[in-house]
Amino acid sequence: MALSRSLAVSLAILVVLLWWAPTTHARRSDVRIITDGNWKELLEGEWMIEFYAPWCPACQNLQPEWESFAEWGEDLEVNVGKVDVTEQPGLSGRFIITALPTIYHCKDGEFRRYQGPRTKKDFINFISEKEWKSIEPVSSWFGPGSVLMSSMSALFQLSMWIRACHNYFTEDLGLPVWGSYTVFALATLLSGLFLGLCMIFVADCLCPSKRRRPQPYPSKKLLSESSQPLKKVEEEQETDEEDMSEEEAASKEGTNKDFAQNAIRQRSVGPSSATEKS
Repeated sequence: MALSRSLAVSLAILVVLLWWAPTTHARRSDVRIITDGNWKELLEGEWMIEFYAPWCPACQNLQPEWESFAEWGEDLEVNVGKVDVTEQPGLSGRFIITALPTIYHCKDGEFRRYQGPRTKKDFINFISEKEWKSIEPVSSWFGPGSVLMSSMSALFQLSMWIRACHNYFTEDLGLPVWGSYTVFALATLLSGLFLGLCMIFVADCLCPSKRRRPQPYPSKKLLSESSQPLKKVEEEQETDEEDMSEEEAASKEGTNKDFAQNAIRQRSVGPSSATEKS
């Protein structure tokens, strides 16, 4: 009997433990995991988001407080989430994470950085008493959804992709480090040449050079208009030539008259001088 009772007690304890384990596991799921795929959910409703890294000691100390605060999320009508920056480098660039852990409050797309004490009680008071209203929100230029931050996120993702490729070249393919750098240098040069050619082609299409522009044929109106001043110039030249010819003719006549008068005078003077000599 004693053995049966002990077995029954042990079985009951085992059942209680098995029942309690999934409930505790469900409580931990109150903190939602935010990734590049679902981060736009932060733009709706009220959120508290923690950016952390598994290797960060301060982040590890904060986890129990953050988990217990998440249990109050339903009562406070606030969503609690966290982002692992080692797994989501794009989000770390989108939110400009420079220190760990970093906590943001979001209300209908407006982001504010939380800089108060990091305890469960302080988190609850921050939401219940609406202390976030005293904090100036992040400018729209630097908001996570802006073009600037989207490009920053793309750069962070590109850097992680380059790092993954470098590890693949050196670890999986067995290339030396200088060989991996050579591959990236050649890829950079080729991509730069390709982009330069594309830009030149686009610029040539949008703004063609004057030499290559087809010259339009002159129309009849343009020919007639351009021929009119030429005709005027020719007419003026003809009138000038006529005036010159008239002046020359007049001057010739004048010289002929003078020559005839001088000849007559010389003839008249000749006989008179002969009579005087005789």
